[in-house]
Amino acid sequence: MPDFDLVILGAGPAGTAAAMQARTLGLSVALVDKALFPRQKLCGGLVTGRCAAHLADIFGMQITTDLFETRRNFEFYLKDQSLGNLQDVPPLHLTIRWDFDHHLLKQALAAGAADFTGHRIEAFDFKENTIDLAKGEPLTYRLLIAADGVQSPTAKALFGKPFSQDTIGFALEVEGPSQAPTEATPIRIDFAAADWGYGWSFPKKSSTTIGLGGLHAQNPDMKLHLATYLDKLGTGKTAKVKGHFLPFGAPRPIPGKGNVLLAGDAAGLVDPITGEGIGYAIHSGALAAEAAKIALDQGGTHRALPLYTSATKPIRRSIAQARLLRPLIFSARLQPFFARTFATSTTLKRDYMHLLSGEMEYPALLRRTVLRLPRAALRYLSAAASGN
Repeated sequence: MPDFDLVILGAGPAGTAAAMQARTLGLSVALVDKALFPRQKLCGGLVTGRCAAHLADIFGMQITTDLFETRRNFEFYLKDQSLGNLQDVPPLHLTIRWDFDHHLLKQALAAGAADFTGHRIEAFDFKENTIDLAKGEPLTYRLLIAADGVQSPTAKALFGKPFSQDTIGFALEVEGPSQAPTEATPIRIDFAAADWGYGWSFPKKSSTTIGLGGLHAQNPDMKLHLATYLDKLGTGKTAKVKGHFLPFGAPRPIPGKGNVLLAGDAAGLVDPITGEGIGYAIHSGALAAEAAKIALDQGGTHRALPLYTSATKPIRRSIAQARLLRPLIFSARLQPFFARTFATSTTLKRDYMHLLSGEMEYPALLRRTVLRLPRAALRYLSAAASGN
């Protein structure tokens, strides 16, 4: 029976980052995924400056033209109102997840992770620390890292359900025709394209990734929102529509149970304003591996979860601060104020871009935004945040 320090479930960015960091630290690793790679993945493929820094730290990766397209220009809308544009902002990078995820997986396997991709899990035995695969022998582990996505089978087995219907988001996306973009072609962001959400158009060489997402409970007819958005953009209307749940700012306060650690989307680590998830996935996967190494060195697997919970606290704090700001952007009552302020303030737009680049964090953005709020808006924002 194959025996590993770590079995990692899910070979996306969180799982491969965990595997890469674990191998760097000298742990034996099995990397399991039901899919064979390369595989289709629904995602806008936006890599922020913060995410790029994690790629450099953990994978030694640089932003290269074979995997990424860099954009420095943006245009913003709220419904039919233009909120202006920005040029020559801190760079963001677009990638195709088919290629990006496969590249990360190849690096993790080259570092020595055992390859169990293409293997579906049949059963968990958390007491015996084993997982049964649909084919092959069971795998035993000392610690399990579950990076198996928003609908995590591991989280479902541990907690009865992978997420709360009250807080989960949902996104729809299409790959429309390419606009033959250059580096000067802007990324488009449409606030309120869905209720308590936004739309995006990411121009890439091979296609234009167009999508929208928002709180699932607030959008019973997301398909209608997408059809309206595609009609507004005038493209992508015949493309195949794909959908998935989005853990929209509702991280688990304790990301795991026993000797099982949840990383990335499985732990609910997605920014509720920007929708960033790849950077948090990579960072949390590496932190999970580091916590595992310390716990195993100290002879107690039970120590891994408290260590990992503490290490990921800054991520959860950042998401909580984003939730405080979310009603300002997405609530119908405050949208007129947001539209006026965002449209007339180059500083606020640049702050938003510096947030994405990793040059600014939510505490600074929160302070600067609160200073602009009239008292009535501040009271409503506080009340709305506490209820959402």
